[in-house]
Amino acid sequence: MPAATGPNPGEPAPGFELPNQYGEPVSLERLAGKPVVLVFYPFAFSRVCSGELAELASLQPEFDAAGASLLAVSSDAKYSLRAWAAEQGWEFDLLSDFWPHGAVARRYGVFDENRGLATRSSFVIGADGVIRTVLSSAMGEPRDQAAYREALLELSTAGRS
Repeated sequence: MPAATGPNPGEPAPGFELPNQYGEPVSLERLAGKPVVLVFYPFAFSRVCSGELAELASLQPEFDAAGASLLAVSSDAKYSLRAWAAEQGWEFDLLSDFWPHGAVARRYGVFDENRGLATRSSFVIGADGVIRTVLSSAMGEPRDQAAYREALLELSTAGRS
């Protein structure tokens, strides 16, 4: 399902630079030439988000096979993200869209202004910087992991052609 006001499949992914859980800058520009799966989620330590990111962590071999970087983004502070990643044992980047609050989520059309959080939306971005797939779900519902597998398979196949 395409984002309501953000970029859609076939369009260039908006650039960004955000700090990860360690305060290191991560940018789409520096990842140019490599597929990226950009996962927006509402809050660290919440039940549904914890389950979703744990499932994505279990898919890490499939991300690696596709040559894709997994980037998870919320409006939480980097300190919260670091504690959460350490608690869960996650090694992928958790990016803080804390300040200006939700600026990157807004660029992708997935910031809920009334609630002050990113909605559940993911953007699968090809090595060329073009959005291939957009995955979304309702606030209390996790995204379909099978859809991630399918998108990663498509990235792997595209990388070999």
